[in-house]
Amino acid sequence: MSDFPFDAVLFDCDGVLVDSEPITNRVLNEMLGELGWHLSVEETMRIFVGKAVRDERALIEARTGFAITADWLAQFRARRNAALDLELVAIPGAPSAVRALHAALDARIAVASGADRIKVELQLVKAGILDCFDQRIFSGHETPRNKPFPDVYLAAAAGLGVDARRCAVIDDTVTGVTAGVAAGATVFGYCPVELGHSSATALHGAGAVYVFRDMAELPALLADWRGVAQ
Repeated sequence: MSDFPFDAVLFDCDGVLVDSEPITNRVLNEMLGELGWHLSVEETMRIFVGKAVRDERALIEARTGFAITADWLAQFRARRNAALDLELVAIPGAPSAVRALHAALDARIAVASGADRIKVELQLVKAGILDCFDQRIFSGHETPRNKPFPDVYLAAAAGLGVDARRCAVIDDTVTGVTAGVAAGATVFGYCPVELGHSSATALHGAGAVYVFRDMAELPALLADWRGVAQ
C-alpha cells in the first residue's frame, strides 16, 4: 500500500493482542496473598498492569517483607504460563487486524512487549498469529531498559529497518504509551474497557494521538490517518 501513512506498525502484546491481564494478575494476586499481601484481583490489576513484575520487586518486598528472588520469579512465570496456556484468548478482532496490516505493510509489523519472550511467544501461538511476527518479536527484558523507556520500541523499529518516527505504536497502558511517545512514534491507545487497560483520559494524557475501542477498526484507522490528533 504505497500511500499508507506509516512505514511500520509496532504492537504491544498484553491487552492489545491477547486478553492476558486478568489471567496473569489472578496468578500474581494468589502469589502475593501467599506472601501476606492480600488484594483483590482488581486492585492487583490497577497496581501492576503495564509493568513487569520483576521491575516491581521493591514494591512487593516493601509490602510483604519477603525478598523477591529469581526462584520466586521463576515460580510466578511457570504458574502464569500454565494458566495462560489453558485459558488465554485473543483480543476480539486482533488476529484479523494483524493479518490485514501484515499484508498492507509487506510484513513490516512487530511485537514490542514489556513481557519476557517466552510469554510473548506462547501468547502469539495461542492467538494464532505467531507466523505474522517471524523474527520480529522484541522483549523489554532484552533491552537495557523496559517500558516506560523507549528502548523496546526503538529496537523493534531498528529491527524492521525503519525510523521509529515513521511508526505507529499500538498500546493500552500509560507505561506503554509513554514508551512509544519517547521513541518518537505516533501512538494509538486501545481502551475497550478501563479495567485491565489505562483509561482513555490517561492514554491521551500520556501522548496517545487517538484512543479507539474496537480492534477491528485499526487497519482502516491507520490507513486513513492524516496526522491530526483527536
